[in-house]
Amino acid sequence: MRLRRIMGALALSFGIFAAQGAQAWCLFSCTQAKTKYPIVLAHGMSGFDELFGIIDYWYGIPGELRDHGASVYVTTVSQFNSTELRGEQLIDQIETIVAVTGKPKVNLIGHSHGGLDVRYVAAVRPDLVASVTSIGSPHKGADLADWLAANVTSGGFGSAVISALGNSLGSVLAFLTGHSNPQDAIAALGSLTAAGTAAFNASYPAGVPATSCGEGAFAVNGIRYYSWSGTGLLTNALDIGDPLLGITSLFYDQANDGLVDRCSSHLGDVIRDNYFMNHVDEINHVLGLVSIFESNPKTVFRNHANRLKNAGL
Repeated sequence: MRLRRIMGALALSFGIFAAQGAQAWCLFSCTQAKTKYPIVLAHGMSGFDELFGIIDYWYGIPGELRDHGASVYVTTVSQFNSTELRGEQLIDQIETIVAVTGKPKVNLIGHSHGGLDVRYVAAVRPDLVASVTSIGSPHKGADLADWLAANVTSGGFGSAVISALGNSLGSVLAFLTGHSNPQDAIAALGSLTAAGTAAFNASYPAGVPATSCGEGAFAVNGIRYYSWSGTGLLTNALDIGDPLLGITSLFYDQANDGLVDRCSSHLGDVIRDNYFMNHVDEINHVLGLVSIFESNPKTVFRNHANRLKNAGL
């Protein structure tokens, strides 16, 4: 454990120098995203930091933020597991980040399941967190998760199939990204159902709207809460992921991004819930193939970093 912490600190230290080098090429608005505290990115289910060493989960986003002054760290947790376990893994990495940077807190940004992870961190370690931002996160559950849970008998064949497929995929992704985090697809599914998120919200209510589609508290215990999401589906004819999200969207009654409906995505200060983006567009995937008729995701992130900066965060 001690060796892993040391290696993590060395890797993060290298990230600091890399970030400084990237800023050297900036010509305009070089401090637009220069927040007081580091920005920490937390991926969603089946996510990763960097695949094959070349494909970023947050496609082009860390570089965009660094080019405009931000200190950015990309974390990785179990691809499939419960919110609480993923959150604990995230805390370990944040502790290393604050030790390396000398900053007492971080600005957390989580996509999809990562939005629940960062809420968990803020609840159990508020001393480490300046702000929480969720993007396309199912704070009140995901209809697709409910459908899967309702049609899978615990301990039955369907449950075994989901467990085997999810755990295998998670293990492969972990291996390809140089990690070995434990996988539990059934626990991950349970965390994202309406019942699972209701139980989670009862324990960790900060920022969650009291009404079905309202806003939550903008600040709790000195921590700011923000969220945004999209309702686009087929946004770019060249994007191979769009048809799949078009199919998954059929499980939802409300406007959604293909995996999370807009009301479920609300947390704290809702910046916007109807970007013409689908679930993967929100992180500038697949490979930057997003709508040309909507704000570029990298611009949305940069503007949010500026929002955090102006809030003294």
